[in-house]
Amino acid sequence: MKILELAEPGPLRDCGVNAILAGTKTAMTGLPAIYYKEGEPLPTAGERYSVIDSAGKPVAVIELTRVATEPIGAVGDAYAQAEGRGYRDAADWWSAHEAFFRSDFVAEYLGFVPDFDDGTLVVTQWFQLIETLS
Repeated sequence: MKILELAEPGPLRDCGVNAILAGTKTAMTGLPAIYYKEGEPLPTAGERYSVIDSAGKPVAVIELTRVATEPIGAVGDAYAQAEGRGYRDAADWWSAHEAFFRSDFVAEYLGFVPDFDDGTLVVTQWFQLIETLS
């Protein structure tokens, strides 16, 4: 089973993990460049992940139910709300994701700051919570 570390350890990861555990986060987004950097193929429906908290402890298992690579401009309000972080709409979601994907954390990892426009490809991933680990 693959490991899922949302964002970097700290408040952003904790918020996402808590939303998964509460059942309010049922989607997540990645950049294709991150998978390429890791030498991994893009995710596919049916894959399971062990969700890791900020302390490095496995806290849940999720299974991807739908995965698509699509332009960020095509992402709608329903997906934004499924991210479980309280986004009002797709524009609010876009703003938060642009800030994260252009952050020093991601830029250091990738070795560059990604460009963002309506055509920027993102990997949208819907999932379900399979198990909460104690």
